[in-house]
Amino acid sequence: MSEPGTPTLDQLKVLLTVVDVGSFAGAARRLNRATSVISYSIANLEAQLGLTLFDRETTRKPQLTEAGRMVLAEARAVTNGIDNLRAKSKGMLQGLESELHIVLDTLLPEHRVVDALTSFRERFPTVTLRLYVESLGGVTKLILDRVATIGIAGPLVQVDGVERIGVGSVRLVPVAAPNHPLALAGRNTPGAGRAHVQLVLTDRSPLTQGRDMAVIGTSTWRLADLSSKHMLLKAGIGWGNMPLPMVEEDLASGRLVVLDMPDNISGEYGMDAIYRTDTPPGPAGAWLIERFRRQAETPANSLSK
Repeated sequence: MSEPGTPTLDQLKVLLTVVDVGSFAGAARRLNRATSVISYSIANLEAQLGLTLFDRETTRKPQLTEAGRMVLAEARAVTNGIDNLRAKSKGMLQGLESELHIVLDTLLPEHRVVDALTSFRERFPTVTLRLYVESLGGVTKLILDRVATIGIAGPLVQVDGVERIGVGSVRLVPVAAPNHPLALAGRNTPGAGRAHVQLVLTDRSPLTQGRDMAVIGTSTWRLADLSSKHMLLKAGIGWGNMPLPMVEEDLASGRLVVLDMPDNISGEYGMDAIYRTDTPPGPAGAWLIERFRRQAETPANSLSK
């Protein structure tokens, strides 16, 4: 039995493109090659490996075989590794960034944002910082679109070509105004929340389109920003989950109360620093990610420069 041959990087990229666009013809258009060249490249790859990567008998569209799925996973790992190597080499040659674009999840607590950016300004006074704030899949969308280089994102979107580094979490709690029926009831029965308007943070990106996160109410108001949700909750218009650091003062003053809802999905909302594998952060960006990572190990009242 002969040993498998060694695929070329170009063959692996052709395979990834066919899978990503869903057809040989689409891959040919994206790569600006003839469809016959794409077919020939895949055939050569199959011959080298001694494996059939696509099912050509039962469907008109190229469908991966079990062997094809295995090879696809390895191909992504190889190409991501090459992209990462080239990008890191570029970063070493270029040195310190002149400008850094970052995007933060709106649920990231204010004290963490202030600590990180104040420290960043003192450490890198020559680096221009451009800040975006998005919710849910909007953070990942700006990274994928290369609008921002670094993001702090929640756990809802997992995509190829994006590195993730854990930077802690924020606790979400269900709250409402003290005169809201769910607050007046004390301990609510399962399903009680469905009878009242739930205020829900909606995603402005297509990455989580059609997905509901921690939604149990049958009547919902969908809001594009967290400050609007906060305002309406204090006004007694509905109930909803909020990051605990953002409502601690309201809870202490009695403007809001934590609801006792056994069926509500709240808890910890994990956060990661993310960036594209082909454009990893330079020295300033890497320092900022490390600052966010260290915050997760430090009590909120102990954050210092």
